[in-house]
Order: sequence, then structure tokens, then C-alpha cells
Amino acid sequence: MPKVSPELLSILRCPVTGSPLVQEGDELVSTTAGPDGEKVRYAIEDGIPLLLPPELLAAANAASSGQHDGAAKA
Repeated sequence: MPKVSPELLSILRCPVTGSPLVQEGDELVSTTAGPDGEKVRYAIEDGIPLLLPPELLAAANAASSGQHDGAAKA
């Protein structure tokens, strides 16, 4: 489990709620509930927090999985 440094955690904020983040396992979790009443969770991949709101992360993953195969021709 990659540990996020305390210095970095002290400055990071949840992009959805604006609240501080805490590390729980392999995720960073907002300290305030989001619009749906749940705390917002962010994955940590290769030691890098992915601070995209959940709906944007899903869209980014979908786009990256299908658009790198064929390059546009000019």
C-alpha cells in the first residue's frame, strides 16, 4: 500500500467537497460527505492520488481505453 506523505495530505483537498483528505488503505477519502451523502473516495495508483471526481474518472477511463488504437489521419 503506497503511503501518501503527511506533507502532501496537509495541502490536498477534495475537488468535490473542498474538505481535507485522509488515507484509508489504497484510497484517499474526503472528510465531508459529497452531494450524494457519501464520502468521496479517490484511488491511489503508483503512489499518485487520482483526484478526479468519480463521474469524470469513469469518462477518462472509457476514453483512454478506446481511443489510443487508431490515430486520426490528416
